[in-house]
Amino acid sequence: MTPEEFQVELGKQGIELSTRQMDQFATYFHLLVEWNQKMNLTAITEHKEVYLKHFYDSITLAFSDTFKPEGNLCDVGSGAGFPSLPLKIVFPELEVTIVDSLNKRITFLTTLVNELQLDGVHLYHDRAETFGQNPEFRQAFNFVTARAVARLNVLTELCLPLVEKEGYFFALKAAKSEEELAEAKQAIALLGGKLINAEDVSLPNGDTRHIITVQKKKETPNKYPRKAGLPNKQPLK
Repeated sequence: MTPEEFQVELGKQGIELSTRQMDQFATYFHLLVEWNQKMNLTAITEHKEVYLKHFYDSITLAFSDTFKPEGNLCDVGSGAGFPSLPLKIVFPELEVTIVDSLNKRITFLTTLVNELQLDGVHLYHDRAETFGQNPEFRQAFNFVTARAVARLNVLTELCLPLVEKEGYFFALKAAKSEEELAEAKQAIALLGGKLINAEDVSLPNGDTRHIITVQKKKETPNKYPRKAGLPNKQPLK
């Protein structure tokens, strides 16, 4: 997908990008490739692939009826800034918080946010487990998202504690998994969530992505998330 195709395809979804926004995506691409030579940010570095599989893919969250391009969004384990920073470029009014456990990635993201001149982006070097127990951030976000970070029962424990009551957690998945949904069912309920939707979204090349939407209906019990490493080692059943 060329930048021009990217702009046209988003236009079909009702998202019109300005020249400045297109310039921001161009800068994003160049910085991603440059920094990827120094550290492992992504295996996808080819120009057309980045625009399709990182930029467009991230923005598919905006195609969901539940997502609203205002309020505050927390991106857990964002890596190179996906999906939150492409969404921030498209929707400048969105307040974005990124938490990532690797400080080198936060250094890259700090440079990227400054170069793109993005306001309202907050970066934290922290484990999601610790971050979710911090009273400043617990139940503080309208939306929490995670893209290709872990299995859904693990993601639910890391993300739902951060979601405000009646807010939403979005898990962006490359592959559909009925088994993954089934094994996360009890964890979602235990942590105060309700599965709202599991929808397929098509990329322009025909590939399918999956967006799982969970709404926070009750407060998450105080003991979750458990201490660092435990959600991965002993996922909730």
